[in-house]
Amino acid sequence: MDCVAAWNATHDIKVELQYVPNNDYMNGTKLQTAFASGHGPDIFIISPGDFLRYYNGGVLTELTPYMEEEAKKDFFPNVMETRMVDGKIYGLPMEVEPMAMYYSVKAFAEAGLSEKDLPKTWDQFMELSHKLTKGNRFGCLFETTPGYYQTFTWYPFMWQGGGDIATPDGKKSAFNSPGTVQALKFWQETIKQNIASRNFLGGGVWDVVANLASGYCAMQNVGIWAVSALRENAKDFQYGVFPLPVPPGGTPKSVLGGWSFVANAKGQDPEEAAKFCVWALGSMKDDSVQRIVDWCTKAKSDVSPRKSALDKGAAAGGYSSGPMKMFKDEIFPTGRGEPRVPPEVYKTISDSIQACQLGGADPQQTAEQGSQQIDSFLAGYSGAPLL
Repeated sequence: MDCVAAWNATHDIKVELQYVPNNDYMNGTKLQTAFASGHGPDIFIISPGDFLRYYNGGVLTELTPYMEEEAKKDFFPNVMETRMVDGKIYGLPMEVEPMAMYYSVKAFAEAGLSEKDLPKTWDQFMELSHKLTKGNRFGCLFETTPGYYQTFTWYPFMWQGGGDIATPDGKKSAFNSPGTVQALKFWQETIKQNIASRNFLGGGVWDVVANLASGYCAMQNVGIWAVSALRENAKDFQYGVFPLPVPPGGTPKSVLGGWSFVANAKGQDPEEAAKFCVWALGSMKDDSVQRIVDWCTKAKSDVSPRKSALDKGAAAGGYSSGPMKMFKDEIFPTGRGEPRVPPEVYKTISDSIQACQLGGADPQQTAEQGSQQIDSFLAGYSGAPLL
């Protein structure tokens, strides 16, 4: 709101805000319907998960021509790669949101556990979850609702064991791998062994206050935004954060989510819309850098997508608390950008997770079937590369 007011005060062409409820925007069809009817917004926000839907549809304006070289280099490469095609930038992120595990200090204490018992492996995590499951409280909680958010939260577990969606060139499926199979099985086992719930409280499994702080679960798979949610809505709740546990022989991984400003190439004034995106988030001017600092450390709790803003935010104490410091120093460096895949590929992954996690399907068979579907789609695919 402040960003739009600042633009409108200094530019002839004005920006008018339109608000859409979070769940409607993330899981509904309002945005797609608007574009299908030729009335898409001039500026909108998307996650990497939905990038190819709009890029391949020809509705994203290239932002590179409006950016200084220094500003282009100021964004972290692992954050930007899923917003670029052929070296050209089509989206400017305002945040980076890595995933981790949060835990309740009280639940740990009641089970005779402390910080030294934090799990580093999947086996240790399962063992701990059993100890923490008691009465109406589940030991852990993972997302069970199908959607972009669920697939986003599951990816690191696949990557930890070397699994992936597609080959590096994006032309063939890589889904049928041991890394994929064990990740599907890991999530399945938490439900099967009744240490994780099929359901959730509040708005969803991204809602840390309704689930972890309420005592519904003792450990919750959630992102960095939960730090500010707890700060604002459960300030007396004692919690800690630890990196995602890894499988045998696995590598620490997290996934880097976050929203980007993009400009509609078929809107009323694509050039002015592109200029707004760059003015707001992609300029070397102090107000552009400060806007990201304030968003990531005051309005929310996120890692900055820009080096200058991260340094400035750190100098101001934005990453000095235990959880924020851990996200910045330990978890963010292990992060990989949220994959961008066409809706058809995303649907196959989502269906595979659901079939195993809640349907009890065989992970090996499911990975094989999913891989065949992805291969079949990619054989006739001609859009931007999957990443």
